[in-house]
Amino acid sequence: MMNRHPLSPRWMLPMMAATFLLTLPALCQQAKIEKLAPYYPTPHSVVEKMLELADVKASDTVFDLGSGDGRIVMMAAEKFGATAVGVEFDDSLVTQSRMAIKRRGLDKKARIIAGDMMVQDYSPATVVTVYLLPTSNEKMLPILQKQLKPGTRLVCHDFEFSQLTAAKTITVEDDGEGRSHTLFLYVLK
Repeated sequence: MMNRHPLSPRWMLPMMAATFLLTLPALCQQAKIEKLAPYYPTPHSVVEKMLELADVKASDTVFDLGSGDGRIVMMAAEKFGATAVGVEFDDSLVTQSRMAIKRRGLDKKARIIAGDMMVQDYSPATVVTVYLLPTSNEKMLPILQKQLKPGTRLVCHDFEFSQLTAAKTITVEDDGEGRSHTLFLYVLK
């Protein structure tokens, strides 16, 4: 007698193939997006210092490039009252961030864009935060300079924009985990 249970080995291969084919477009889309930095979350104490350095107010629109788990976006919205937008290409981090935003009731002030940070519209931003590698900062700077208005504040975590002169640099001596961090503030002209 033949086993016709839907999860029997005979039926699993077509199901697995169908699942793969359904997820293929998303995998191909992610493969086209250049990863500009590894996921390494900014400690919460450093997030707060970044937003304080940028003098974030409720009237600001903050963009966080490579927003990871959304911690900068959520703190900008929750503690500083700003409108906050994260850009992240990792689907699992996008889902995690969106769920955390919803859980905290920040839907009206915070959102996460799933996609390539090199093709987004940053023109609404008054503040941009980045924790990218130096080569990634070099790639992003022309895009930001083209789209952002004079007076927009950029805050870099640990890796500066080498083509710009920082208006202010601070060091967070201890992030609670025994590491120090350097933050760079730039104001676009």
